Amino acid sequence: MIPHIKIFITGGTFDKEYNELTGRLYFKKTHLYEMLEKGRCHLDTDIETLMMADSMEMTDSQRSYIIERCLEIPQKQIIITHGTDTLVETAKCLGEANMDKTIILTGAMIPFKFGSSDGLFNLGSALSFVQTLPSGVFVAMNGNCFNWDNVRKNTKLGLFENLN
Repeated sequence: MIPHIKIFITGGTFDKEYNELTGRLYFKKTHLYEMLEKGRCHLDTDIETLMMADSMEMTDSQRSYIIERCLEIPQKQIIITHGTDTLVETAKCLGEANMDKTIILTGAMIPFKFGSSDGLFNLGSALSFVQTLPSGVFVAMNGNCFNWDNVRKNTKLGLFENLN
């Protein structure tokens, strides 16, 4: 039987670790399984890591691969974890692909491993939104849900907001 919700991992702050020796953030492995466990999630999900990329370094070919995987799978409900710096750009690419699926992109401003991350809340919101919204591409951050073509990251305030 095919799981109801597909979750694609692309990296981003969700999955970053802190190297105490160098002071740099890096990727080791995804924290998504731990996040779902801590959130006591019992939804029927299938998780697939597409890449572990910092969104500032994400390429057009990587975005094309995300679209390709969304098109290939049978699931109609998809969550994509993504770095917040270029999340809107990827949402735009997905939106313009005009798929008959509900796709939610979400991320975190603070790494999950820091303990004070917004990631767990954002993931929970994305899981709720993907089950209730119609087909389309949306961004779920901090309890809000935005249409892909009406959202921006406000870097001065550290939050996502409507364009209009």
